[in-house]
Amino acid sequence: MNTIDDFVALVRDHLGLPVATEDAERPLDQIPGWDSMYLLWLLTTIERETGRSVPLPDLLQASNLHEMYLLAVDR
Repeated sequence: MNTIDDFVALVRDHLGLPVATEDAERPLDQIPGWDSMYLLWLLTTIERETGRSVPLPDLLQASNLHEMYLLAVDR
């Protein structure tokens, strides 16, 4: 996962959400189907795919997928 495109593909392919790169800046409550369970699934997917730990409190503060991506690659 090297780019925001890769991250969005991970969200789309592993979580099954209909997102595109253009949705990365969209507030999470505007992502169709997004809920708190997806946050937990995304956390475990990020950690499994990257081998990096991402603190849950940091992800909880993210307001969009782009901010989550920055947390995932900034470790």
